[in-house]
Amino acid sequence: MFDKILIVCIGNICRSPTAQFLLQRELPHKHIRSAGLYAMVNTDENGNERGQEMNSQAREIAEKHGLICGAHEATQFTSELGRNHDLILVMEKRHRDDIAKRFPEALAKTMLLGEWDAQREGNKDIPDPYRKSDEVFEQIYKLIERNTMLWANKLK
Repeated sequence: MFDKILIVCIGNICRSPTAQFLLQRELPHKHIRSAGLYAMVNTDENGNERGQEMNSQAREIAEKHGLICGAHEATQFTSELGRNHDLILVMEKRHRDDIAKRFPEALAKTMLLGEWDAQREGNKDIPDPYRKSDEVFEQIYKLIERNTMLWANKLK
C-alpha cells in the first residue's frame, strides 16, 4: 500500500536524509526519498541549481551508529514529488501545516515521523539540530532512529 515514501524536513540536509537512509535500510524493497520544504540548494556559476550534500555532523553521527549514508543532494519538495509518493512523513507539525497551505493536495497522505512515539506523548515533533552541538545531533539521531523503526514495523 505504501510503496513510495517521501521524508520531509526544512533544508533536506540533516533530519530527512538520516531518516531516509534508516528507513531504506529497514525497508529495502520500498522506494524512499527525502526532500526539503525550503531545500538547501545553491546556484553554480553557470546558473545550474545543485542541492547541498548531507550535513557533515548528521552524517558523522549516523555513521558512528553504523548507518551507511550514501550520496545525497538536497531536493526541493514540489507538488509533483508529493503526487508521486504514497506517504509523506514530516518532522514537525508546522511542516504538515506548510504542506497544507502550499500543497493541499498532499495533506491527506502527510503524517509526522514521530506519530507512533509513545515516549513523546504530547510532542511528536523532531527538532532541527542544524548548527547545534554534536550532543544535540546525537539526541536527534536517536529520536529519528526510534521513530523510523516504529514506522518500519508498521509498514512491513
